[in-house]
Amino acid sequence: MTTKDIGRRTALSLVAGTLWYSPRSFSMARFLGPSYSLRCVLFHDISDAESSFTKGLGVTVTRKQFEAALRFVTRHYTPVSLQDVITNSDGRGLPTRPVLVTFDDAYSSVSEFAAPLCSQFGVPAVFFVNSGCLDNRQLALENLLCYVTNVLGLDTVNAAIRSVSGTRDLEVRSLTQVFSHFLPRTSLRGREAFRSALVELARISEGDLAAEAGLYLSSQQLRELADFKIEIGNHTYTHANCRTLSTGELGGEIDRNKAELEAISGKKVRSFSVPYGSSADLTTDLAAHLRRSGYQAVFLAEGSANSLRSPSHLDRVSIKAGTNAAFFSEIEILPRLRAIRNDLFRNSDAGRRRPGCLVQKRSGQLHSVAHSEKGADIYSEDN
Repeated sequence: MTTKDIGRRTALSLVAGTLWYSPRSFSMARFLGPSYSLRCVLFHDISDAESSFTKGLGVTVTRKQFEAALRFVTRHYTPVSLQDVITNSDGRGLPTRPVLVTFDDAYSSVSEFAAPLCSQFGVPAVFFVNSGCLDNRQLALENLLCYVTNVLGLDTVNAAIRSVSGTRDLEVRSLTQVFSHFLPRTSLRGREAFRSALVELARISEGDLAAEAGLYLSSQQLRELADFKIEIGNHTYTHANCRTLSTGELGGEIDRNKAELEAISGKKVRSFSVPYGSSADLTTDLAAHLRRSGYQAVFLAEGSANSLRSPSHLDRVSIKAGTNAAFFSEIEILPRLRAIRNDLFRNSDAGRRRPGCLVQKRSGQLHSVAHSEKGADIYSEDN
């Protein structure tokens, strides 16, 4: 996200937040778009401090922030379960201002802190898990990248990119560019080659590092989540970019993950969260595979308001706020504005974003390389 984007989003949040102090804030919000059938909120890591494995991802919210978010949604919304959503798939039978709480990835902090607090507030939830990370057998590529970047710097990351791309001209200038431009265009085999290059260049033992970090759920913790009314969903085996998966690879990433999660939890997995949350990753092949496999709910994370007109998938908002006004802005106002923007842009070429760029170095000069796919901030809902 550029400085200009941050400034625009901050300004919108401030304007939207002021509505919270109006006597009829929710009624006024409906003027921006009355069709908002289900609020879905998204969390990842609940921790009071980022570590070298998460700094730069933007996935961490503090325990205080998370508890404040639960207080806000339970006071002003009606928490619902995934079963409620599935039973009322058109949104018409849901209660007033329904909200579904979700978590992505496999962070143990969800089990250790978030789950007990959800239970205390009477909030059911869905936790989309990558079983490849369970029991801290290996690091998710995102956390490995953060560690290498924070400890050794981007030079090591760029060396790994060049080793798998076969060219010395390619360079990223930020961790964001790795996630928004390099990985979305890298095949599953290329991702694994990139991982191996990172491990080799960083001179680390990934298994030992994963065990030492202890970022992820144990199998026992996964089983215990049902006691807190947290349902387990599929998030692929390795958190892959689904747009690059071949038809054959869909089974290894999706079916394998589903089978392992069901074997450990003893519960049926019936929902899927698209890694990185972008609609660009919900390809035709993926959507068809999910339908054939019997999935009943599919989730993105682009932060737009869910309406009765788009029942094929559910969008979610990543929560970062810490005040009631900011929560109101993130959950109620900004998603409506994004929905309006999307409707306007859908039929307008003028609404297309400028393509993202990687950087190539040729003869000591920097040149931008245009790409047709839209870029996205790491775990960003503002796509």
